[in-house]
Amino acid sequence: MSRNKAFIRFLIWRAKKIPDQNFVLILSVLIGFTAGIAAALLRTSVVFIEEWLVSLSNPTESILLFLVAPLVGILLTILFLKYIIRDNVEHGVPRILYVISKLDGSMRRHKTFSSLIGGSLTAGFGGSVGLESPIISTGASLGSTVGQVLRLGYKEKTLLIGCGAAGAMASIFTTPIAAVVFAFEVLLLDLSSASLIPLLFASVTGAVTTKLLTAEQYLVHFKVSEDFLLQDIPFFAVLGIVAGFVSVYFHFMHFTIIRWFSKIKSRWVKWLIGGSMLGILLYFFPPLFGEGYDSIRDIVSGNSDDILKFSLFDGSDFIWTLIIFTILLVIFKVIATTLTTEAGGVGGIFAPAAVMGGFTGFVIARGFNMVFRGTGLHESNFTLVGMASVLGGVLLAPLTAIFLIAEMSSGYELIVPLMLSTSIAYLIARTFNKHSIFTQTLAERGEMYQFRDKTVLKQLKIKDLLEKDVIKVSINSTLGDLTSVIKRSKRNMFAIVDDQNTFLGMVSLDDVREDMFDHEKWDQPISNYLYSLMDDDKVSIKHDIQEVVNKFNRTGNYNMIVLDGNKYAGMISRANLLKAYRDNMLADVGDF
Repeated sequence: MSRNKAFIRFLIWRAKKIPDQNFVLILSVLIGFTAGIAAALLRTSVVFIEEWLVSLSNPTESILLFLVAPLVGILLTILFLKYIIRDNVEHGVPRILYVISKLDGSMRRHKTFSSLIGGSLTAGFGGSVGLESPIISTGASLGSTVGQVLRLGYKEKTLLIGCGAAGAMASIFTTPIAAVVFAFEVLLLDLSSASLIPLLFASVTGAVTTKLLTAEQYLVHFKVSEDFLLQDIPFFAVLGIVAGFVSVYFHFMHFTIIRWFSKIKSRWVKWLIGGSMLGILLYFFPPLFGEGYDSIRDIVSGNSDDILKFSLFDGSDFIWTLIIFTILLVIFKVIATTLTTEAGGVGGIFAPAAVMGGFTGFVIARGFNMVFRGTGLHESNFTLVGMASVLGGVLLAPLTAIFLIAEMSSGYELIVPLMLSTSIAYLIARTFNKHSIFTQTLAERGEMYQFRDKTVLKQLKIKDLLEKDVIKVSINSTLGDLTSVIKRSKRNMFAIVDDQNTFLGMVSLDDVREDMFDHEKWDQPISNYLYSLMDDDKVSIKHDIQEVVNKFNRTGNYNMIVLDGNKYAGMISRANLLKAYRDNMLADVGDF
């Protein structure tokens, strides 16, 4: 028996023996487990490369490390993608959203490893990016690949993509709750028990797997050591305001640099310019090297002066040196991140946004403590809350940011200031930016559906809604021929075609009603009653269902002709479309 026949038999057996809901649960666990292994490999490989680089250089003479390493890492990434993967790869959450919205949930299978390797090379050699984007791409691709192999439908593939992304995010941060919230808030999956349970299974499995396989010091954790004080509420509100404008700055600078680099056509010129500028920034500001979480750990653990190590500012006696240096880190972190990705590197913006927020929170707390001696603000708490605030503003996903930092720090003690500051930052960021950093470009190109009802529309296909009871009549027919057709038709309109089935127009019963009872006119050609359709009165069978909805809205028509090229294919009615939409909406609320 061939392998293909055996696989078909397995699919038939599965359909008979294992209900769809249970099968999806099993797959969610497997995907979460695989994503956990991938996250452990990514985290370990990045740390290994960083430690190897440090072993090759003298920390007191680190100019080569900071200037050359990022160039080398990005070059290796470009060569890997160009000559091994041989694809112009787009990574990250925007690509996942595009796949869900426009590509029927099918991702290219090489992304199960290409993002992983590209992210390891970029971040390991000092690229100022986060690891969450490569691992989320890997997890989402795992889910999509499983769905494609098992020949699942759009809804199931989309859910498995969410499981892979959530499992991967839970793995890289060991934050299962935040990962599930991310799937609903950022990936825009439907919030129902039908999707919630598989996402929970995948997230928990991924987080546990990574924790078992990864050394504790490699995991991203922070410790809340100070209590939240009610009198600090006004200062957390100030932090929320500042963080909101930092989020706006992040969004603005990120897309400004992207626009600058879009004018450069040569990939190698982008690499040289972006990598060189990144190396210069890393030389003057070493905390920009890699993700940046080490600097946040220094601040949270009370060793904030350590972020000046290996910089030109180390050893300065000026009392404001640390604050000024940290403000410059806030300004340049997003620049370093975008230079990394535009030069050809692979990485995400979760970590950079969170680190910028941490620096912002530290500057606020240290500044108030220095200017107003009696405030006594806990700098570690403000650092952690600042991380969530800027991240929530950049992603326009406050719940994801709140739960991410709360879980990373085991800091539910800070849930009140986290909610307050992040909400304020989100409101300010939303005022200036309609779309998040993930959805901005997609929204401008019209390449994503942002709401659940649009996602349901995406599942509908024109070919599945075709109505074939509109009778075709040859252009060579007479009124008498049409009269005999009318006797057996249930419709009051008729599609007129030539001998090659090319659609020419329509004839309405109302237009022939008076003449059809006059036998003397039965010899008249049917073309005398023909009327042509405007573009808004017909649609291609290859169009997205959203185009049909748009045309119905523009014209107010109740029916629309569907063409396959220039051939008549059938008709689609507003009533049938609405019924299919309603049925799909109800089906998505299914329960486990």
